[in-house]
Amino acid sequence: MSEDREAQEDELLALASIYDEEEFHRAEAAQGGEIQLCLELPAAFKVAVKGEKQAEYDVSFLPPLVLNFELPVDYPTASSPVFTLSSKWLTRTQMSALCRRLDQLWGENQGCVVLFTWVQFLKEEALDFLAITSPLVVVRMGSKAAHVDRSRADAAAGPRPENLPDNEEDVKERKRTQAKTRTEAQSPSSVSPPPEASEQDPRAVLVADPRADLLPQLLDFDEAQRKKVFDGRVFGCGICFLEKLGAACLCFKECQHVYCRDCMSEYFQIQIRDGNVRCLNCPEPKCSSLATPLQVKQLVDEEQFARYDRLLLQSSLDLMADVVYCPRQSCGSAVILEPDATMGICPACQYAFCTLCKLGYHGLSHCKVTSDELRSLRDDYLAASPEDQRFMEQRFGKRVIQRAVEESYSREWLSDNCKCCPRCGTNIQKVDGCNKMTCSSCRQYFCWLCLGQLSKVNPYSHFNNSALPCYNQSVTSSLFNDVFFCILGLL
Repeated sequence: MSEDREAQEDELLALASIYDEEEFHRAEAAQGGEIQLCLELPAAFKVAVKGEKQAEYDVSFLPPLVLNFELPVDYPTASSPVFTLSSKWLTRTQMSALCRRLDQLWGENQGCVVLFTWVQFLKEEALDFLAITSPLVVVRMGSKAAHVDRSRADAAAGPRPENLPDNEEDVKERKRTQAKTRTEAQSPSSVSPPPEASEQDPRAVLVADPRADLLPQLLDFDEAQRKKVFDGRVFGCGICFLEKLGAACLCFKECQHVYCRDCMSEYFQIQIRDGNVRCLNCPEPKCSSLATPLQVKQLVDEEQFARYDRLLLQSSLDLMADVVYCPRQSCGSAVILEPDATMGICPACQYAFCTLCKLGYHGLSHCKVTSDELRSLRDDYLAASPEDQRFMEQRFGKRVIQRAVEESYSREWLSDNCKCCPRCGTNIQKVDGCNKMTCSSCRQYFCWLCLGQLSKVNPYSHFNNSALPCYNQSVTSSLFNDVFFCILGLL
């Protein structure tokens, strides 16, 4: 085995031992392979949407740069690896600059294996080299900025068959072309990419679908990588106090508190069974972070999730000011109201009703008020602000409001100063004198103290019965007491 071949084998074995199978895949038919490189992002790195204010997203991972390489027979003594560099989120200009920098690194280390140096540069220094800082600005597809940027890129790059997904024959042909046409490496002193450079390196390959939004792809990849890291860590559950892998745990999105799935599943089931669908929050004291519907679906069965979904929808509709329910007990469907409208039409049963009193729609007529509602109407009216009072007068009518106030006060006065006849219910006021009362309406005798009906033959026998609480209390009058004590004084 030649020295070059031996150095290649050692380098490939070293890469296989350093990186796992997802990061490094060695080719079977040739001396080469593929390395997927996730760049190391600084803390609090964000992605922003071009032209949208306050649209920034925290990300910890970006889709990897993919380095495909093949080692020539005379590598590393004479030739550098033949490679292509592809990415979903870098531009072709940026990747072309990285390709030229890899050529520079080969020139600086010619005669030595260089793949690990390339990998370290791409992972640790690529962002600084390209002057990429937070936030990383991406263009939303369909926007005017996306159309302008795409037009400029097409004009600068010219025909770009490399932007399309490559088959195996295209890759082999490009590698053969690169091996013939690659010039000598640039001087080591030339490090930073020239900003005015418009030449596109054929080894820089775009793999993004130009018809798809880049932002969702970045966020989905970040979410998947976060979950992968989370699943491999060990967490202590604050409920059962057991240590479990993240794959068996639930992390609340807002607060990042972690509990095991078994405990949270039981907790969610109890809350859903009791109808507390808005109480599926983090068990941490004073924490209000809520579980997402997807998290709930993962921890409960289909029947419970259907109940959760139904109750959550109902509670959400209850919080919406423009949604009411059909007043028919046999229906109860949700009805969306038009702005400033007092008529609702149920889409299920077609019942037209007043949204204020929930009775049949009555047009411009005032809402009807029952006698039982007069007191609460008076209290609401007297406690309302002037603006709310005007609204109530428009809704019920000013005369109805005045009648409610007057009648409620009358009812209170009658309740405090009168008693009802036990026979006909007429209100009777006692000013003074004997407790034997005579109803002004039906002429029935009754006791003022116990409201018992008295005999018309001898009504005072009621007060002579010692078994009754009214015994010897036929007269309880301040006037009688004054006269009685006055007579005693004269004697």
